[in-house]
Amino acid sequence: MPTVIHRTRSELEVQREQLLARVNMSYDELAERAATYSLSMDELDVWHTIEGLDYLLEGDS
Repeated sequence: MPTVIHRTRSELEVQREQLLARVNMSYDELAERAATYSLSMDELDVWHTIEGLDYLLEGDS
């Protein structure tokens, strides 16, 4: 049986900010480095997670 995680909008926003703090970058810095393939593996994991969070947050508008 698949696992489903339920999070509120505010929890997703907090998680997003924590991820950016973990890599010590703003969203714009991270996006720019992702566009030029200049991310470490950890930063790339954060980027993909943020993309997923942004997708979920867009759908909640």
